[in-house]
Amino acid sequence: MDVVVIGGGAAGLNGALMLGRVRRNVLVIDAGEPRNAPAAHMHGFLTRDGMPPGELLEIGRKEVRQYGVRIADARVTEIVRDDDGFIVSYDGTEVRTKRVLVATGLVDELPDIPGLRERWGRSVIHCPYCHGWEVRDQAIGVIGDEHLELMFRQLSDDVIRFEQDQVTAITGTADVHLDTGETIPRQAVAIRGRHVARSEILTQLGLTPTPHPLGEFIEADPMGRTAVPGVYVAGNVTDLSATVLMAAASGAKAGAAINFDLLQSDQR
Repeated sequence: MDVVVIGGGAAGLNGALMLGRVRRNVLVIDAGEPRNAPAAHMHGFLTRDGMPPGELLEIGRKEVRQYGVRIADARVTEIVRDDDGFIVSYDGTEVRTKRVLVATGLVDELPDIPGLRERWGRSVIHCPYCHGWEVRDQAIGVIGDEHLELMFRQLSDDVIRFEQDQVTAITGTADVHLDTGETIPRQAVAIRGRHVARSEILTQLGLTPTPHPLGEFIEADPMGRTAVPGVYVAGNVTDLSATVLMAAASGAKAGAAINFDLLQSDQR
């Protein structure tokens, strides 16, 4: 196997697309847990604005398969160095590969406020570029983040910011319950959770997440190369603020870098 891609979102699939088109032997292993699964639509992706996230992945899978890329719906449980390559384990299967592209994304860690998680990606949102147009001119609550408040004030004249420790629950569409007993009717609530890279597989190879004001991520160069030779990353696992479009672009860059790396290795 030339390349195993761990994670089948926009970053992983676009990396696989680039590699498949230059006739690399590629396997994508995807656990089926995209970050944007709760959202009905994605935005800010030219020609794909408003498309359901699942539809993008369905189309992407069809495209990469045209170039011989295989896809396994499974979870990687272990990855170990093996001479100049790696052994990747998933669902009782082992595969040896020359290079690895990890595009496992991130997890949004949210405060333990009743009703918040259930509305995440719908009436509880985090990004004005991803969801702001859809809540324009609505009654918006912002929890805890002055910068987020400033950005949502571009979109509505009715924005109220609450300190996180004031909020006891979210009910209805997005009504905010306060510790005073008061309930403030809102149509949307914005909050910036902590973004934590899904890096468990990478830590098995000695890569340690780097702290960031937004959370933690895996460091890499602009082409996705990590400090471990042969291991590349793309998407939110290395760029916490990447949108779907940015994640796809980083996957394309990483795919091209991996192919060049393999070409150089083949000549030695």
